[in-house]
Amino acid sequence: MAVYSRILSFTHSIIIDMKTKAVRLYGKKDLRLEEFELPQIKDDEILARVVTDSICMSSYKAANQGSDHKRVPNDVADEPIIIGHEFAGDIVEVGSKWASQFKAGDKFSIQPALNDPNGPVGVLSAPGYSYQFIGGDATYVIIPAEVMENDCLLKFNGEGYYPASLAEPISCVVGAMHANYHTTPGSYVHDMEIVQGGNMAILAGVGPMGLAAINYAIRRKDRQPQLLIVTDIDQTRLDRAASLYTVEDAAKNGIELKYVNTREMSADDLKALTADNKGFDDVFVFAPVPMLIEQGDAILAQDGCLNFFAGPSDPNFKANFNFYNVHYQFTHIVGTSGGNTDDMKESLVYMGEGLDPAGLVTHIGGLDAVIDTTLDLPNIPGGKKLIYTHKTMPLTAIADFEEKGKDNPMFAKLDELCKKHNGLWNIEAEQYLLAHQ
Repeated sequence: MAVYSRILSFTHSIIIDMKTKAVRLYGKKDLRLEEFELPQIKDDEILARVVTDSICMSSYKAANQGSDHKRVPNDVADEPIIIGHEFAGDIVEVGSKWASQFKAGDKFSIQPALNDPNGPVGVLSAPGYSYQFIGGDATYVIIPAEVMENDCLLKFNGEGYYPASLAEPISCVVGAMHANYHTTPGSYVHDMEIVQGGNMAILAGVGPMGLAAINYAIRRKDRQPQLLIVTDIDQTRLDRAASLYTVEDAAKNGIELKYVNTREMSADDLKALTADNKGFDDVFVFAPVPMLIEQGDAILAQDGCLNFFAGPSDPNFKANFNFYNVHYQFTHIVGTSGGNTDDMKESLVYMGEGLDPAGLVTHIGGLDAVIDTTLDLPNIPGGKKLIYTHKTMPLTAIADFEEKGKDNPMFAKLDELCKKHNGLWNIEAEQYLLAHQ
């Protein structure tokens, strides 16, 4: 835990000394868990306590690429940055410039994509990639002025901390659905968004981000598909998704939801699931597999939009696309990566109203688990790996709580609380962990 030598309440503080523990990036695959002193905040900065961080594949890419990564500064070997960008916590101290907008005790989330030309790496600057004193894998951080100036420090009024950490990945699927578009015959007006009452397919849709897309699609209020098909070739993963986001829950909101194993299905079989073999107005591809993109292309309806959501690591990644249909059926493709600040705000509102992203989380760990988890992330099965930065705890799958609970009362209690919530991480479990671990 950080050394926190100060006289403090949420209304008054006198700084004596401030140290943090954080995982810092020095170069390619060079992550170090270190304790160091933070400088006293300036009038235009904010001191914050991080509680949770969700480890993202983007952090794995940054850790492996080092200064070659587009968001990591060139001098990272001499001025290491704190990694982690899906984090939440409490504000501890507010510089005078922001005293009218924020106060100590506010719960917060961060929109990491600042788009600030004055940041360490220009418009690509982001907490978790570019800064010495702010990142999610830390106990305490200093939030720089540009975060507030770009309206990227976001208050969270819901329960718990992990929902706020997961607001960033949720915002990615929010942004993806807002980014789809459709044409208006006879004009050059594009209608941004999925088709209201249309047919939607989420391909390879039962990984962490696919689950987030299902959750959002069936719960949003302003625009919904009439038919939602979710595909994968792993029946176990499909069954888990179906138990988390049920056909019955979708039906309550007027959506016909189907989980489909496409291992033995052709694109024609998939298209036949739509009325009159119309095809799909909106198709989202959640895995960078050429065959999957081609399947998505083949099931598009007239004026259908394919959103290539998955980010390939190969800069020469390619797939075939039917340009006859582009010309005569007006099919088209978009690609999205991340959500903007409005998408983050929308995510936080939905979570404050009860949208629970716990279905994304499969592992829990402490700050000491970050380095190994980040560097080996592609090889660790499951969904999101959620870190509690003030805890010392090996990365542990929720599915393993029961076995570990035979020798450890803490895991036994966490297992009990998760089983109470359909096997998912939950606010009760989080509160117990924070209080007792």
